[in-house]
Amino acid sequence: MGTVGTEVVMVDGIPFPPQITTSSSSPLSLLAHGITDIEIHFLQIKFTAIGVYINLEDILPHIKNWKGKTGDELVQDDDFFDALVTARADKFLRIVVIKEIKGSQYGVQVESAIRDRLAEVDKYEEEEEAALDQVVQFFQSKYFKKDSVITINFPATAAIAEIGLSIEGKEDSFSKIKVENENVAEMLQKWYLGGSRGVSPTTISSIANSLSTHLCVPPPSP
Repeated sequence: MGTVGTEVVMVDGIPFPPQITTSSSSPLSLLAHGITDIEIHFLQIKFTAIGVYINLEDILPHIKNWKGKTGDELVQDDDFFDALVTARADKFLRIVVIKEIKGSQYGVQVESAIRDRLAEVDKYEEEEEAALDQVVQFFQSKYFKKDSVITINFPATAAIAEIGLSIEGKEDSFSKIKVENENVAEMLQKWYLGGSRGVSPTTISSIANSLSTHLCVPPPSP
């Protein structure tokens, strides 16, 4: 398996391990990272730091058509990110809270973004609404203190999303749900990994630059 790095990576002062192993996967390498933020009155307010973990050997065959493209070219190519999202390969997001927020606020933000995307492609039906309600209810009563960790696992074996939450990163506070609606799971992945409309431009740029190095055409032999 290709390894992106072996050192802990600091993202806005928050450590991200170089590899993560889920219950359904071999070790996944930290491929990319970034933050979510908003500018208010010329001040940058940072909300979360994000780490994207992927098995490179699994993902590269799905994006080989973009071999030789630069990171700048990939950032602007939504077809590339669609291929990344739809590829049946293990993907894992580790999202760490920088600025505390009510779980209900985060849940509504997720619900609104996913609902709008599904409605655009005419895939928002009762089943999708019920699945999104499940996500909103999961976060409803939570309070995300600083250093709380949200994890989203997209296993290669099924079109689902497994969402976990640890308040302040404490294992004894861990809770999780499984989103088994394929459309909602895919749009949740697109929200974080979806090119020009991704929630974190810094993460999207990091993904493009990282994968472009692994898609480089090797120089011809002398």
